[in-house]
Amino acid sequence: MPDEGTQPMRVGLYLQPFMKHFINGMIMFGLLAATACNNANKPADSAAMVPAQTTVAYDITPKYIGFSIVNEYPHDPTAFTEGLEYAGGVFYESTGEYGHSDLRKVDPKTGKVLKSMPLDRKYFGEGLTILGGKIYQLTYRENTGFVYDSATMKLERTFSFGTAEGWGMTNDGKYLIFDDGSNVLHFLDPATMHEAKKLAVADEHGPVQEINELEMVNGFIYANQWRTELILKIDTATGKVVGRADLGSLRRQGGIPPETGVRGAPEVMNGIAYDRAGNRFFITGKYWPKVFEVKLDN
Repeated sequence: MPDEGTQPMRVGLYLQPFMKHFINGMIMFGLLAATACNNANKPADSAAMVPAQTTVAYDITPKYIGFSIVNEYPHDPTAFTEGLEYAGGVFYESTGEYGHSDLRKVDPKTGKVLKSMPLDRKYFGEGLTILGGKIYQLTYRENTGFVYDSATMKLERTFSFGTAEGWGMTNDGKYLIFDDGSNVLHFLDPATMHEAKKLAVADEHGPVQEINELEMVNGFIYANQWRTELILKIDTATGKVVGRADLGSLRRQGGIPPETGVRGAPEVMNGIAYDRAGNRFFITGKYWPKVFEVKLDN
């Protein structure tokens, strides 16, 4: 008995080439029409109008950056470090976790918390930076940032930002620069908090995801990469990773135990601060009991 679907199937085979071109043409027409409509409806000052630089894979391997430990200092082992900055002889640190986040001023030599500004329990603290006498602090998924007076640490105002998440933060003297866990750096005008530009970060393999804590040093951004023990040196003109430091042995040399997944135990490396006057880098991590002064061979 012949299959009842055989004859229709043969007709379908004859029609396939025609139908394929017809359908593809209709899809292309629809996409072009939708794009034209969307572009016509976008406001001229929308942050969406600020494209990220096209991400490419660079054909030059980043330079290897060696390191050595110069000194080590005490650090609060209950601090879930999300941001670290050195200014005026002290550390400013932003810590995370809901119900435990704060902005704090810390004595580098003793690890003593000199002043703390707790965040409301609904906020998870993230990166911070200091610019123009103000401390800027991000939150994780609350789309809220805080602006403090750097001398008194008094909260002056809040601001919003247009990404789903806030991670690390630094500045170039003109713009606030933050990342959102992707490979994109966002540049904000501190006067308006409008996004001025974006920069896509890539290395020889392509986009570099999960960029975390940031520190601007001599025109380059040094960045932690989440779930690694790498520090990346990023060219702020191109987004290219031009140097890479593997600090995997720092834990062993410094007596920081490997990650265990136990809550409250030392986690991933996160926290880069730079003393411009002394040309010193400081490195720490989430729940680490120490801050390390390191020399980077860069």
